[in-house]
Amino acid sequence: MKLIISEKAIAGKNLATHLALGTVSAVSIGAAQSFKFSGSDGEYVVVPLRGHISDVEFPKKYSHWVGTDLKALTNAEILYSGREIAIISALKKVAKDADEVIIATDADREGESIGVEALNYVKEANPKIKIKRAYFSAITKKDISDAFSKLTDVDYNFADSADSRREIDLIWGAVLTRFLSLVTGRLGKEYLSVGRVQTPTLALIVKREKERNAFKSKKYWELKAILEKNSKQFEAEHKNGKFWDKNEAEDAFAAKDAFAIVQEIKSIKRILKRPTPFNTTDFLRQATTIGFSAGQAMEIAEQLYQQGYTSYPRTDNTVYPATIDLRKILEEISTVSEFNKEANFLLGQKKLEPSTGKKETKDHPPIYPVTAAPKSKLSEKQWKIYELIVRRFFATLSDDAVTENQSVDFLIGKEPYVARGQKILEPGWKAVYPYSSLTEVFLPEMKQGDKVKVVDTSMLDKETQPPARYSQSALLKLMEDLGIGTKSTRHTIIQKLYNRRYIVGAKAVEPSKVAFAVIHSLESNEVDVVEAKMTALLEQEMDLIVAGKKSKKDVVDESRALLLEVLERMLEKKDKIGSELRVALREDSVVGPCDKCDGFLRTLMSRNKKRFLGCTNYPKCTNTYPLPQKGKVVPEDKLCEKCGTPVIKVFGQRYRFEMCVNPDCVTKADWKSKSNAKKEPEKATEEN
Repeated sequence: MKLIISEKAIAGKNLATHLALGTVSAVSIGAAQSFKFSGSDGEYVVVPLRGHISDVEFPKKYSHWVGTDLKALTNAEILYSGREIAIISALKKVAKDADEVIIATDADREGESIGVEALNYVKEANPKIKIKRAYFSAITKKDISDAFSKLTDVDYNFADSADSRREIDLIWGAVLTRFLSLVTGRLGKEYLSVGRVQTPTLALIVKREKERNAFKSKKYWELKAILEKNSKQFEAEHKNGKFWDKNEAEDAFAAKDAFAIVQEIKSIKRILKRPTPFNTTDFLRQATTIGFSAGQAMEIAEQLYQQGYTSYPRTDNTVYPATIDLRKILEEISTVSEFNKEANFLLGQKKLEPSTGKKETKDHPPIYPVTAAPKSKLSEKQWKIYELIVRRFFATLSDDAVTENQSVDFLIGKEPYVARGQKILEPGWKAVYPYSSLTEVFLPEMKQGDKVKVVDTSMLDKETQPPARYSQSALLKLMEDLGIGTKSTRHTIIQKLYNRRYIVGAKAVEPSKVAFAVIHSLESNEVDVVEAKMTALLEQEMDLIVAGKKSKKDVVDESRALLLEVLERMLEKKDKIGSELRVALREDSVVGPCDKCDGFLRTLMSRNKKRFLGCTNYPKCTNTYPLPQKGKVVPEDKLCEKCGTPVIKVFGQRYRFEMCVNPDCVTKADWKSKSNAKKEPEKATEEN
């Protein structure tokens, strides 16, 4: 009998289905799930995991934050303790009767680590068991059959590189988080989280916010004209673009005329290159533009992969390997009504020549659809991600788009203006990929010397804008460029910052006051953990483990030594760091003035862990207001016009709203009526 270890249950079930000669039986082994089947060479049992089945942790003697010496924690032993006891028990039970174990977890560092983690328990029960590894990038019958026909060995260096990251992240996160939480007195749920990767990422967000705060806007003026030719109106703008001197703008604006004279007409063709196949970063960036967080997009992409609809979602590759049958995939996708037209159009081409990106790797192909997924079998969110992947696949097989871009120069009086138009000559990939819009702007037919009616002119007052806050898409790209995190971890890093309420805003990422305080304190006290180059260096060290040039122990020990240097500098300045952070934390909790006295309303936590607003003059003033229990609360620095209480903004990752804190304010009347309307049907049901 052979034991197969899969990473998740759905993947295990699909593996069994593709390998079985007959039916697959779902069998419980204690409290764990398994799948049994007969294969071409004997009996098989698939035991699926739930990702990592062991926790990486310190010995129990280090569990008390207050009494633990942080220097000792830096060099503490690291333990791998079983978490999924039922699965571990099932692995051992099956292993006793198995002559071979096949690791079939995801084919990346983390998957290798998860597989080796499970393998260690298997070897406890059966030390002499034969060990093999199956690598695949899609869970289709062909891919699985191919992988199991050429089994290979487990790559222990690959697993060690992932384990080194787990251990280093534990050490750095525990030591730095405990340090900041202890010097500020922020323990329990309100602890201040610091991490080897999350803190440099947060520093980038804070740096951009500082740039925005320091930005001094500058006034400028633009001149526009509405022109008309053959009953068609269109817009022209002054060729100077921005006027930085108001007098110059007014002089140019004063030079009006009833007609604009055509001076020159230029027309050029522009080729818009089709996109390259999706790697992980490009996929996540595109997904964030259609309403998903990076974390949500990756979670759904993993679900689609495990269900056998798309390829493995963690990849750097941007070149389809020659082994992918592009035409066969199109034929399958053409059976889905939503894609029938586009797929059949591409199938009508004599030769399919996909676009290629700059990076080609041998481990995994780019992200692409491996088979048809009927819309009825997917949730709404799964369908949106699947459609994105399918349409990107279509786009990579389509022609480039071609536009004709026209510019017409005019004189209005003596002032030069220009009108710009754009026609789509060949829609190419733009016709199948709606996530990148292409707008046509039509200009009427004109020739040099034509007189065109001036319908209206305007002078617009404008001012320069600060640099935009990062979107999740831009942040992912910046992290990749700076070597922060990996393709597999960047989305989880951003999610951690949301979870810790260091950042808010789904579209534009904004740091909280606490984030400002943490980064300012670390930077001003020269703590290197905020530097992107340090975490990028550690990522390179992990690559050396994969190459066999360094051991896991060497890399972890070097990281411990580096952390000890950082910690010693922080301990020297702990009073200063603690004082700065405590002041910032108090400021962060204040939402505005108390409407009953001269104190301030600030966020507090009740004994039953409910947050609310209370007055800083308590117990003299007992004024309180309830707060929403979810989302980040940000003061708006203004008072309600109706009741005079502070106005707050509440941020969730997928929502934001503004409200005053007074539940009895007249502005809440509409909220209450909606709430009552929802309750009425329930009451009627009870009376029936």
